[in-house]
Amino acid sequence: MQPLDAWRGPLERWDLSPDGAPFATPGSDLLPVRWRGRAAMLKRANTPEERAGAAVLRWWGGDGAAEVFADEGDTVLMERATGTGDLMAMALEGRDDEATRILCVTVEHLHRPRPGAPATELTPLRDWFSSLAAVRGDDPRYSRSWAAADALLADPRDEVVLHGDVHHDNVLDFGDRGWLAIDPKCVVGERGYDYANLLTNPDLPTAADPVRFARQLDVIAAEARLPRERLLRWVLAFAGLSAAWFDEDDEAEERERDFAVADLAAAHLAGATP
Repeated sequence: MQPLDAWRGPLERWDLSPDGAPFATPGSDLLPVRWRGRAAMLKRANTPEERAGAAVLRWWGGDGAAEVFADEGDTVLMERATGTGDLMAMALEGRDDEATRILCVTVEHLHRPRPGAPATELTPLRDWFSSLAAVRGDDPRYSRSWAAADALLADPRDEVVLHGDVHHDNVLDFGDRGWLAIDPKCVVGERGYDYANLLTNPDLPTAADPVRFARQLDVIAAEARLPRERLLRWVLAFAGLSAAWFDEDDEAEERERDFAVADLAAAHLAGATP
């Protein structure tokens, strides 16, 4: 996390005033600020992936996602969420269906056709799945997920610029502007991929609950107008990819949670709903 003094350049350049303490997320440093009387956020990307994601955010132009007000180099000045809604809280407090529908509507909005393309090189989904491909022979569960991914990637449908990391903490309440996405990746591929994480979010304690899984599977398939079987295959594929990422970070508990979600998807695909 960078100290406040490290933000002096953009603070002076865009005539900003700090509006909170600086903090960090994986790949970025952030500082809440005020800009022309508005709540805003300074975000400095520390990785190529975060820099590319900022280009996708600029391309969306505030349509379905947080608006970028200004940018220079690795730093963007963007809209800040100030609403009181919280999709994670909704999902855990009896409003799971509503939270899922909000996420689906947001994803659909982001996938709408737009002119031009983001000013960055987009990663094809097959390359995005490289971590899973690398371990496909290490564990039968990885092999199972890779088989699903390989088949999907060989026969892509409805390809779009993807968000790449849709979950309950990446769609925020922006008050009068509604629910908007933040923190996109830089991925292009089949639109179904963006819905898989709604069923595999590792930060959601109920992600591997069989009742919750079955219910939200139905909600997503209906809301996103996706064939149930293909959605399940994306969930199986993505759960394996997420597990592989957690393996790379030596996070065994989170990896096993992803495998539990993959087991649920495989059971539904086999018609043996648990």
